[in-house]
Amino acid sequence: MEAAANHDWDPGFDQAFAGGDEGALAEAYRRLGPLVYTLALRSLGDRSAADDVTQEVFIRAWKSRTTYRPEAARLPAWLVGITRNAINDALSERARQRHLEQAALHLLPEPSVEPEEGSVEAVADRLILDDELEHLGDPQQSILRLAFYDDLTHDQISSRLNLPLGTVKSHIRRSLIRLRTRLEVEHGTP
Repeated sequence: MEAAANHDWDPGFDQAFAGGDEGALAEAYRRLGPLVYTLALRSLGDRSAADDVTQEVFIRAWKSRTTYRPEAARLPAWLVGITRNAINDALSERARQRHLEQAALHLLPEPSVEPEEGSVEAVADRLILDDELEHLGDPQQSILRLAFYDDLTHDQISSRLNLPLGTVKSHIRRSLIRLRTRLEVEHGTP
């Protein structure tokens, strides 16, 4: 697919893109956006993530167009390089997100298990977490409560709160980092 995109590519677009011509950006997106999306979808296996990567690639390319050297590479090849980097970033972020979610799950008691009489630690942990969630404010607090207590997926939270999926993911990631830091500092959690 990359070869096909390069084969019928007009090198004049390379110069125009490097020069800041928005028409060249629009043409690059129209002609190369499907290639970028396909590469992202194959690597990430998720349409929403592929959409995010496609958007990120063209934003990165446009912001760094002054570093693009048409004499060194055609625009399609340069965009594929940016795509590979954006995919790697998305995969790394996905791994970090899973790690944070797993770490947060260890802080919560099982919702279906009632604490046994004398299980003061479980109740205390739940109260501490509730208190920390209160410090977040909305929409972060609502998002985490839906994730932790109602066990909703990112997509379900996005639908329920009428927020973009990327916004929900960002709020969860930043809130988990904030919670973890606050819990480690204030409560001595390892």
